[in-house]
Amino acid sequence: MRIVTRFIAMSRARQLARQFRDIERSIRALPARSRGRLGTMALREIGQASRNDFPHLYGTPPEERYVPWGQGTDIGYSRARSDNAEVSMRGVALWLAVAYHETKDSQHANLQAQHRQLMRVLRELKEAHSRTDATEEWMTSTAVA
Repeated sequence: MRIVTRFIAMSRARQLARQFRDIERSIRALPARSRGRLGTMALREIGQASRNDFPHLYGTPPEERYVPWGQGTDIGYSRARSDNAEVSMRGVALWLAVAYHETKDSQHANLQAQHRQLMRVLRELKEAHSRTDATEEWMTSTAVA
C-alpha cells in the first residue's frame, strides 16, 4: 500500500509542478501593480479556503468531497489560462490557495518541495503588495502637501 500511496503522491507532485511552471510564468508576466493585487487576492483565497472543513478541497463541488485531491487546482489553472486578465488573476489566486493547502502538511518530499516553491512565490507577491502600498501612500502624502 505504501508503494501505491507514494506513486500517487509522486504523480500529483509532477502534475502540480507542471501547472506551477505555467502559473509562475503568468505571475512573472504581470506588471508590478497587478502582482500586488494578485498577492491580496491570493491571501484572501487562502483565508477563505482555511475556513472550510477541508481547505485542500476548496473550489471542489460538495458531492466530490471524498477524493484525495479536489478540482480547485484544475479549475484555477484553466481560469489562469484565460485571455481575460481579471479571470486569469482570479484563477492564479485560486490555484495558489488550493495548492498551498494541499501541500502544506504533506509528508511526501516531492510535495514538500512544491510547498517551498509556493511559499517563495507567495512571499514575492506579499512583497510586491507592500511595495505597491508604500508607493500609493507616498503618492497620496505628496499630493496632500
